[in-house]
Amino acid sequence: MRALILGVLGAMTLSGAALAGPVTLKANPVDSDGRVTLGDLFDGAGAASDVVVGSRVGPSAVFEAGQLQSLARQSGLDWANPTGLRRVVVRNAAQAPASAAAPAMASAAAPVSAPLSRPAAHTAMGERVISRNDLVEVAYETGGIRLTVTGRAQRNAAAGEPVVVLNLQSGRTIDAVATGPGRAIAGPAAQALRSAPQQFAAR
Repeated sequence: MRALILGVLGAMTLSGAALAGPVTLKANPVDSDGRVTLGDLFDGAGAASDVVVGSRVGPSAVFEAGQLQSLARQSGLDWANPTGLRRVVVRNAAQAPASAAAPAMASAAAPVSAPLSRPAAHTAMGERVISRNDLVEVAYETGGIRLTVTGRAQRNAAAGEPVVVLNLQSGRTIDAVATGPGRAIAGPAAQALRSAPQQFAAR
């Protein structure tokens, strides 16, 4: 009888593993209520879509890729992380760029009065804030027009250093400057920061 029970349990375990299916990380993960679920992160999450893996406080939340792989596996999902991401950024759906947004940085956007955010005071010059393959939000501002797009970093970068970001919507690369974890700026503001790197010194 004991052997029979163990055999049934083993069969159930194998059955559960067989149900595990591959999933794909969304190009621009967002959540709308501060509760980050597997469905917010992955396409094809299915019945595990409502499993909560963390919370977002503020405009974004950053997760370690290895941690997400483990949490996905516990819910029967298989994320291979084919590009070798180290971190995944999840943003507020209300603030993330819409999927129908312009594919290139030169596209028009609504004017805003708030200036581009500068690096946080605790971000010191030379401190790495972006790693290769990280998802990065790039902001572009000129003449009162501000646009943000999400792309994938092509190199490591510290605060104040140049970083090339691949636009996930258009496939084009953007020359930007890293300003903080998962964030960079492009355009005239980036040029100004390149010429005045002391703005990144810790204050």
